[in-house]
Amino acid sequence: MPSEFSLTRQVEFHETDMAGIMHFTNFFRWMEVCETAFYRSLGLPLISFVPGQVVGWPRVNVSCAYRAPLRFNDTVEVKLFVKKLNTRSVTYVFQFRKDGALCATGEVTAVCVKPDAQGGMAAQPIPAEARAQLQEAPESAYS
Repeated sequence: MPSEFSLTRQVEFHETDMAGIMHFTNFFRWMEVCETAFYRSLGLPLISFVPGQVVGWPRVNVSCAYRAPLRFNDTVEVKLFVKKLNTRSVTYVFQFRKDGALCATGEVTAVCVKPDAQGGMAAQPIPAEARAQLQEAPESAYS
């Protein structure tokens, strides 16, 4: 049962500002890219569109703290840790590292939902097949 995942990306020109520094919004995009790759590695759909079994993961809280800039062409390791696994939500911690140095940390909390009778969303328990493959990382892994 995995509690962490990592991928490596290179900062692209279109992700930077006029000074060649990665724009702050792209850290959030990279967190979602890492989360999606994590679910793919587990063979789980991040979003299921099976009629009667639609499952989604809207974000209810996101944050990112920046320590050092990432620049055009930098190679960056993005690491995901499962911080908290609740009945209906999961919280991830992300680390962005360049040459081993911590450049930013992020956190995302997502709630598992299904459609409700009015066409909105209702929180639901995380499906058993997903819960069986997720495990909380020890705090020492990401602190």
